[in-house]
Formats: sequence, C-alpha cells, structure tokens
Amino acid sequence: MAFQLSPGVLVTEKDLTSVVPSVATTAGGFAGAFQWGPAEQVVTVDSENMLVERFGVPDDNTYESFFTAANFLSYGNNLQVVRAVPAGARNAVANASATAVLIKNEDQYVGSYQDGAGNVGEFAAKYPGTLGNGIKISMADGDTYSTWAYKDLFDAAPNVSPYASSFGATRDEMHIIVIDADGKWTGQKDTVLEKFPFVSKAKDAKRSDGTSIYYKNVINDQSKYIWWMDHPANMTNWNTAADGGTVYDVLASNVTVTLSNGTTSTTPVDANIISAINLFSNSEKFDISLFPVGPASSAVAAAAIAMAETRKDCIVFLSPEKSDVVNNIGSEATDSIAFRNLLSSSSYASIDSGWKYQYDRYNDVYRWVPLNGDTAGLCVRTDFTADPWFSPGGFNRGQVKNVVKLAFSPSATERDSLYKAGINPIVTFPGQGTVLFGDKTMLSRPSAFDRINVRRLFIVLEKAIAVAAKYQLFEFNDAFTRAQFRNLVEPFLRDVQGRRGIVEFKVVCDDTNNTSAVIDRNEFVADIFVKPARSINFIQLNFIATRSGISFEEVGA
Repeated sequence: MAFQLSPGVLVTEKDLTSVVPSVATTAGGFAGAFQWGPAEQVVTVDSENMLVERFGVPDDNTYESFFTAANFLSYGNNLQVVRAVPAGARNAVANASATAVLIKNEDQYVGSYQDGAGNVGEFAAKYPGTLGNGIKISMADGDTYSTWAYKDLFDAAPNVSPYASSFGATRDEMHIIVIDADGKWTGQKDTVLEKFPFVSKAKDAKRSDGTSIYYKNVINDQSKYIWWMDHPANMTNWNTAADGGTVYDVLASNVTVTLSNGTTSTTPVDANIISAINLFSNSEKFDISLFPVGPASSAVAAAAIAMAETRKDCIVFLSPEKSDVVNNIGSEATDSIAFRNLLSSSSYASIDSGWKYQYDRYNDVYRWVPLNGDTAGLCVRTDFTADPWFSPGGFNRGQVKNVVKLAFSPSATERDSLYKAGINPIVTFPGQGTVLFGDKTMLSRPSAFDRINVRRLFIVLEKAIAVAAKYQLFEFNDAFTRAQFRNLVEPFLRDVQGRRGIVEFKVVCDDTNNTSAVIDRNEFVADIFVKPARSINFIQLNFIATRSGISFEEVGA
C-alpha cells in the first residue's frame, strides 16, 4: 500500500479468488510418415478430414502412420501431428532439369527461399513428396490473356489494378491458375485446384482493405500447393513498387509449368521419426497428454518413452512390431513379450497386444494397423464419458472401433502371460466386441503407478496444481501465503475426491515443512498426500449351494 502524505481515503483491491484451473487431458501428439504436409513442424488437426487436408491421403508407404492418427481422431478432436521425412526428400520444382530443393515447412521457406532459389523455376511444391509432381501452374497478363487456354475460367481480362492506376502505373495485373494435371489430388486429370484472379506484379499493390495483391504474397499466403520461387525470365521489374508510375514488363507468351522431381526418396528411417518425436520434449511449448507412437521399432519406442519421461505429463502408447503378431501364429505372445522386454520400465508408457485389420477407403483395400492409436483414443473416450482417473479398459469404456479382425486375439492363458509382462491384451469376444482388457503401464515394479488411471490421475493433479502454484512465485513465504495455497488446493482435491478419483488426501503447507532454512533459500514447500482410487482387475464370485433345510444365517450369509 502506498504511503499517503495527507489525510484521505485510498481504495485498493486484492484478488483472493484464485482457483486451481482445469487442464487439458485429451490432447494427443503424434509423429509419423505422410505423403504431404509441413515436415518437422507441429500441426494441430481436429478430424480425419482435416488430417487428409493437411497431410494427404495414405499410400502404401504411409498408411500405418495415417491410420494410427485417424484412429485416435475417431475418439477425440485434438491431435498435434509432426510429419517426418527422410533426408532425400525433395519438393517438386518448375525447372525439370534443376536439382529439386527441400523446403520442409514455412519457417524454412522464409529463412532460405523467400527471396528466390536460383534455377529451380518460377514455383515449387509447398511440401516435399511425389504428390507435388504433376501440379501445373499457368499465368497470363493483359497481353497474353486472349490466347490463354484458361481464359474462360476468369471473369475478365487482367489490365491495371486500381492501386497501380492511382500512381500512374500500368499493366500490373495478371491471372494465375493451379491445375491437378495428373489427377493425383482430385481423381480427375486437369481439374482446377486454385485460381488467383487480378493479382499484381507490383510489390506494394493492395486492395482497398489494405491486403496485399502482389502475386508473390498471394501465392505464398493463400496457396495450399505451391511456393513462389522466381519471376519469369526477362520480367525484370515485377518486384518494383507501383508508386513510381512503373510500366510493368509483359509476358511474350503465357507461362505454363508443371512441377517435377519431387520425392520422399524412401519412407522415413528411425532417426527421422525420433527427430520428429523429440520436438514434443518441450512441455511448455506443446501441451499434450496422450502420445500414440504408431508402427515403431524398439529404438523409436525407447525414444518416445524418453520423451514422456522428460515431460512427465503425458503417456506414450505402444504396440508390438508388426512381425510379432501378423502372420506369426503360435508365437505372438512370446515375441510381443520379447519386444516389451527390450524397453525400459516406465509409468509414462503403456503397451497393447497387437494390430487390427481395417478398411482403407482411400485405396479400397484392407490394411494391418497398430492398435496404439485406439488405446490412446480410449483414454479420450474415458475423459468424455467419465474422468481421466477412470480406467480406459473393459466393456464399459474399452470398446475398440473399426475392427474387421485382430492379428492376435489372445486366449486366457496368453492373456495371463502378457499381463504379467505388462502388456495390455486386446481381445475380441464373440457378440461383445473388441475390448482393451487391461490397464497397466510399463512400470515393472509393483506400485500404484503401474495402472494407467493412477498415472493419469497424478498427471492431472500435478499439472493443475503446478499451474496454480506459479502464482505463489515472488510472494512472501509466510503464514498468509501458505494458508492461501492450501485454500487453493484443498477444494480442488475435494472435487476430485467427489468424482471418485481419490479416496483421501492431506495438504501440508505450514512451518513444519517451510522451516527457516527453507525460507532462507527462497523456497516454498507443499506436501500433498493422496490415496488414489484403484480400478478392479480381478473379480471373484463365490456361489455356495446349500441343502433346502438350511437357512442362510446358519452358513454365514
């Protein structure tokens, strides 16, 4: 409170209404191989349709990753996706005789290519991959419009924009069209993908609302398919301002180019996938709670677990390798356990028992896909129907979608072996569906944290209370601050207790754990004791037959 120098009333207010906030529990993360889309950059998608729009449809090299992501999105609506690409990946370019370039994402374009790229031609595909091959771009200005094959697709001939005209400049307007020459995008050759009418050659040209109509900016900002890379040959003043009354160079003939030389070379190797996974190590930048890994070698699985152990606020979901369960009759359990044993003990990871056969509507075939996208998705379903601290397994919440058949539906004996090794069986029960029949984490030692629901409970508690605790930073470590913290946390824990997440709790934040030594180190300590609720994994039903003359009281019923 400020000191007053003369009598008066000073009104102040202090906000003591702080609460422990809600935290996201259904956001997923994923890194994998896709045909299209930005590479090594996190992109949030909310549906399978958006996944297709941003990363393309699956092909024979990418379907395992695609359907892992799509399966997760069939349960939820928030998946942060990173596309991994091999070192040999390239973007298709306009000059067929040039060496293609690698432009992974917008940041790389802005950093390396926004001022042009030498001899690759006027345009490049937006992203690396063979999908860029066959994209056709055609340009016409006022002098070439009348002979242009696409003139009937535009309302009028380009001439001079109102902006350029206001400065006395002329001949700045043109039309640009983007065509699916091979039909890869639309299924129909020569289908129009995009049109950009009445764009300008003047770098300062604007609409009346102030937005740029400079053709380079329009292409880069609005096109889903191409980047600008260079002006056409001999068009030396296409990047000058109109306010000097410029008379812009005109095309001698229409410019029409078809992009080529785009490639992904091979599917991404483990190092590429691991690099993409490691982008999620920064928990302050990317808020995720669930991480399906898709098809993964032991090296990739280990990297994902290490990422989760670093963050300590998400769970990784794994499946055995395809060869462990697909066409491996009789050895599925043994090989799955061997794969699991290659990996470390962690309460931030969970592994299921296999792969499922599902329909690929994009290619009209059936595919084998790992189940970890579904097991992570079942946690999302659990959050929507109950709370994160409920088990995602069982007949109430563990029903797996889109299953034609399982590669491996373990028997009761096999389920015993798998569960002992920390692998959650997924089983098809005739007439009852395909069910996640376990809820263990990959923690090897006996602990409350060897169950998914307990690990997720503590992630929610730790994440939410940590956010609230930030507001104690730089306050005094005195009785008032400690009482204020307890008053924040205890109502939150009572709410979780009322929603069946915990059995009992206690918050200690006083001078017993905030001693003078702690205070002198500028520290603040709160001990939060929690008894988590446990899921039922084993049910014993005892049926006792008695003689007709015996009462139930006599046998202890």
